[in-house]
Amino acid sequence: ADFNYGADEYDAEGNEEPKALPEGSETMPYIDESPTMSPQLSARGQESGDGVSPTPTDGLSTGGERDAGKGLEMRKLVLSGFLASEEIYINQLEALLLPMKPLKATATTSQPVLTLQQIETIFYKIQDIYEIHKEFYDSLCPKVQQWDSNVTMGHLFQKLASQLGVYKAFVDNYKIALETAEKCSQSNYQFQKISEELKVKGPKDSKESHTSVTMEALLYKPIDRVTRSTLVLHDLLKHTPADHPDYPLLQDALRISQNFLSSINEDIDPRRTAVTTPKGETRQLVKDGFLVELSEGSRKLRHVFLFTDVLLCAKLKKTAVGKHQQYDCKWYVPLADLVFPSPEESEHCPQVHVIPDHELEDMKMKISAIKSEVQKEKANKGQSRAIERLKKKMFENEFWLLLNSPAIPFRIHNRNGKSYLFLLSSDYERSEWREAIQKLQKKDLQAFVLSSVELQVLTGSCFKLRTVHNIPVTSNKDDDESPGLYGFLHVIVHSAKGFKQSANLYCTLEVDSFGYFVSKAKTRVFRDTTEPQWNEEFEIELEGSQSLRILCYEKCYDKTKVNKDNNEIVDKIMGKGQIQLDPQAVQTKNWHMDVIEMNGIKVEFSMKFTSRDMSLKRTPSKKQTGVFGVKISVVTKRERSKVPYIVRQCIEEVEKRGIEEVGIYRISGVATDIQALKAVFDANNKDILVMLSDMDINAIAGTLKLYFRELPEPLLTDRLYPAFMEGIALSDPAAKENCMMHLLRSLPDPNLITFLFLLEHLKRVAEKEPINKMSLHNLATVFGPTLLRPSEVESKAHLTLASDIWSHDVMAQVQVLLYYLQHPPISFTELKRNTLYFSTDV
Repeated sequence: ADFNYGADEYDAEGNEEPKALPEGSETMPYIDESPTMSPQLSARGQESGDGVSPTPTDGLSTGGERDAGKGLEMRKLVLSGFLASEEIYINQLEALLLPMKPLKATATTSQPVLTLQQIETIFYKIQDIYEIHKEFYDSLCPKVQQWDSNVTMGHLFQKLASQLGVYKAFVDNYKIALETAEKCSQSNYQFQKISEELKVKGPKDSKESHTSVTMEALLYKPIDRVTRSTLVLHDLLKHTPADHPDYPLLQDALRISQNFLSSINEDIDPRRTAVTTPKGETRQLVKDGFLVELSEGSRKLRHVFLFTDVLLCAKLKKTAVGKHQQYDCKWYVPLADLVFPSPEESEHCPQVHVIPDHELEDMKMKISAIKSEVQKEKANKGQSRAIERLKKKMFENEFWLLLNSPAIPFRIHNRNGKSYLFLLSSDYERSEWREAIQKLQKKDLQAFVLSSVELQVLTGSCFKLRTVHNIPVTSNKDDDESPGLYGFLHVIVHSAKGFKQSANLYCTLEVDSFGYFVSKAKTRVFRDTTEPQWNEEFEIELEGSQSLRILCYEKCYDKTKVNKDNNEIVDKIMGKGQIQLDPQAVQTKNWHMDVIEMNGIKVEFSMKFTSRDMSLKRTPSKKQTGVFGVKISVVTKRERSKVPYIVRQCIEEVEKRGIEEVGIYRISGVATDIQALKAVFDANNKDILVMLSDMDINAIAGTLKLYFRELPEPLLTDRLYPAFMEGIALSDPAAKENCMMHLLRSLPDPNLITFLFLLEHLKRVAEKEPINKMSLHNLATVFGPTLLRPSEVESKAHLTLASDIWSHDVMAQVQVLLYYLQHPPISFTELKRNTLYFSTDV
């Protein structure tokens, strides 16, 4: 019979007691819910992954008579173990039913805790299940206690199997019962208290009188129980001679149970399974996902599974086509042994080799270009083979990006000595993993070692249980899935409230691009407050994004905790939340106000979205008195300067105190600060210098970028744009050099002098790359489009698909600036002197 739910996970689970029983001992130690084996047998079981109990070996099977006798003896062991777990199960059902009566009594009063409808939903069929099992237990118990070889009990199992219909009703209602209980807990404090700690009676002969269990855990017990009973039938049949009167009855009961199981298999939450922990509780999958592990110096993509009591790191085995896919376990750490080393303890851990940003940016450009090609092929009804080839290439590139971009260390240490290092691209995800593990560690966990069979079974269950099926890259998305948003998201982080005590607080914003999340912006730290008022605006570039995440941190100023590892984030996460970016809702011209709730904290923010083609506009200023949106030649003439005052002042300030700032020019400044600076420069206010010296350095860097972005035509001019595009595409280095220098010389003097002034500044910024993490390539990525992107009139002519033009043109714009940044110093006078030499007209 094909019943896959739980059966193939069943094996010798009783071996948390390493001491074997004396040879031939008949008493079976009490093993909570691991009914079917004596430890002595499980320890010797054959290591076959076939999922049924190992067969007895050695001294247990000598001679036919003894064999038959042993078989019956085994039946008693199996039954007494099952009876012990049946007693626990009945106690659990009793505990679940206990609050039902008082809840029903209050339901008809003026202050009900729950309505009758809610009670009916949550406790649906529990009473019936309890009565069935109580009757079964009361009938079976005396038979096992007065055991002899003629005892028959097949009819009891047959009757139990025939009553499984009540479980079908329970399973069908299970999800709604859980959801209702969850909702009632959130809205009613009394019910929450009741459902968090239900008292379960301990077994008669146990020292513990009661244990506390949550309602959610108890509601799952009946589902687990069906599987349990079926597995016991397997064992009983194996140890019942074929001519025994019980044999056909047990066979019938097993057939009914298996058919029943395969019918409900699909309905049960696939994350739950009947692999049990050493304490005999059900081992459930809590969370799984793909993480990058740094293993022996190289990055490997792993699928990590967090179970109730163990973290298992696996990789998907390569299998032949049509073969069932399997995971290969790389390592596991019992949660009882798992610790998170603090930054200062992790010095012995391997250092993270970070891939230079420009390589990552290059790869993003390549992926965008391939995406455009795929779109073109589809639009032209291209060959499916060509599209498949492009998709394969895209997947390879995205996979490389996924593997190489994460840099935030997530360290896991096994108390017994071994440490493991994962790299994540999002602190949000790192804290989700950490919180999930810490929540499980609050329970009373035991350390253990898995036998090779158990490990095989647990790893075998991963494929079926996993909830994340695809590597998070966009090429894994179906065509009909939302491609996400491309353009600019403007976010104002207003304020937050709900903090219990004053702290130094700031927020970061993450969005997903290329399938995974990255941090894009950070507010300033609001000191010593319970109600921070940031009111900061950010412009975040979206690359196929579907979600926005906000994390709220408490700043850590303790020098001892700050690690040498630059990517370590030691600040404490106070709360985190995320919202979906709905294209319909976001794409309006107006601001859209929203609140994210996290851990009792509410963060207020507003956002609006500008699609990429809208953000490409350069709009000339109506008034010609200021500097923003005014031609550079007009400004320099008015100021009687070679380089506009705004450019000189911003660059001077950045070189004075921002050249070592991590992510200078890449990290967004606060939009309100930038607008304030813009107004001051436009009004030529005498307070400019005072304001500059007080202003956050990222706002000053942002003002400089905004000035170039708002020029009515790009610094490198509309007229020369097509020639720059052709020049950068030349392959012969000498021809390229000749052309690119000739183009510079063709620029008007104010444009050329300002460009060379900016170029030398950006080179000085890149010299500090080890500290500020801004390479020449990073700077080219930030400034290339700003200095080259044509103004509206020009770009209309060749504006096709927004993301299409974006990827090809932006790539070339970045390459043009990078060419000049990597070039030996270029002097204005030298350029002019060499006019005759470079006479080639482009």
